[in-house]
Amino acid sequence: MSFTGPSIGSGGRREALEFGRTHVVRPKGRHQATVVWLHGLGDNGSSWSQLLETLPLPNIKWICPTAPTRPITLFGGFPTTAWFDVGELSEDAPDDVEGLEAAAAHVANLLSIEPADIKLGIGGFSMGAAISLYSATCFIHGKYENGDLNLKAKIEKHDEVARRVASLPILLCHGKGDDVVPYKFGEKSALALSSNGFENMTFKSYNGLGHYTIPEEMEEACTWLTSKLGLDS
Repeated sequence: MSFTGPSIGSGGRREALEFGRTHVVRPKGRHQATVVWLHGLGDNGSSWSQLLETLPLPNIKWICPTAPTRPITLFGGFPTTAWFDVGELSEDAPDDVEGLEAAAAHVANLLSIEPADIKLGIGGFSMGAAISLYSATCFIHGKYENGDLNLKAKIEKHDEVARRVASLPILLCHGKGDDVVPYKFGEKSALALSSNGFENMTFKSYNGLGHYTIPEEMEEACTWLTSKLGLDS
């Protein structure tokens, strides 16, 4: 099964997106879950695959794709790896919907070939975390089910959507010292999720943490994943 997202272009001209290399970390133990992990702006799948391979989670298969290289408006058109274009870091900045759609379709493709009895997850850092949340929203609305790219969240699907919203486990972490993506954005994201019925959402904050990760954060993420995915300890 293959899903396709929009192409990205400018001035009405659409150009095909070319995603970079996908790095896979095979489970060292029994394969119980597969998690797609998405890197941040200017990064790649390789750097995160090396970190994820060191985590004490032997039953997870990690899929670490690399975003397309594209001109970034925030950088004056300078090209770098990015899941979508960024104009400015503000709450009122317009979303690159085409970029979001293409990235979510790519994630859906990566997970579509996993065995039916394997639990699936999506995670990421910074821009990758944004795509994770967007992809989760697509899942909730049944957007990539049965190859149908049209939203199925109609009246007859309302109960199913509400159930997915209430039960979907989400871990959102943010450093209070983040000077790239302000901490208040993390707080507002957590509040928006909670107020929209995501009852299984956990928000963790870290004093002094900037725009990077630390062992304490990764340890808590490992504990959370083991619990939510029901992994063998």
